[in-house]
Amino acid sequence: MATITVLLREDIENLGGRGEIVKVKAGYARNYLLPRRLAVLATKGNIKQIEQEREALLKKAAREKATAEAQAEQMKSLQLIFERKVGDQGILFGSVTSMDIAEALREKGYEIDRKKILLKEAIKETGDYVVPIKLHREVVLELPISVVPEGGTKKEEADEERAKKKTKK
Repeated sequence: MATITVLLREDIENLGGRGEIVKVKAGYARNYLLPRRLAVLATKGNIKQIEQEREALLKKAAREKATAEAQAEQMKSLQLIFERKVGDQGILFGSVTSMDIAEALREKGYEIDRKKILLKEAIKETGDYVVPIKLHREVVLELPISVVPEGGTKKEEADEERAKKKTKK
């Protein structure tokens, strides 16, 4: 298999960080990295340019990390509460997804891409959860989320009912 040396312009999971020079398969570079401008070819003619660009990218990454840390500091006191319709056993009609979390954050004034919300699977029961949000590759915020029943029943009552149902089975 033929390989190509490229400079990464963006962080790519399982490949490398922005500014790194890596070897990848030719097809991967030609069909994915280069058309999406995630990387540029690292030929002998532009190695010097790449080194200068790499320094600029490292400075940019440092600024982005500082911004992400400041945003995490702002958001650390934040807690989201979702009211949803609940069935008899405390199971939601529907679920709370990363899209719902992103929308709730947007309403609070934070623009977070839903792909950065690391929710393994949709939340389908009432309760308290901690959802990691990847603001930067080195900055991960642990966001507390509460899912409560819609209407007059309180969260504690729903938890008690769920516990009673489990003991009856």
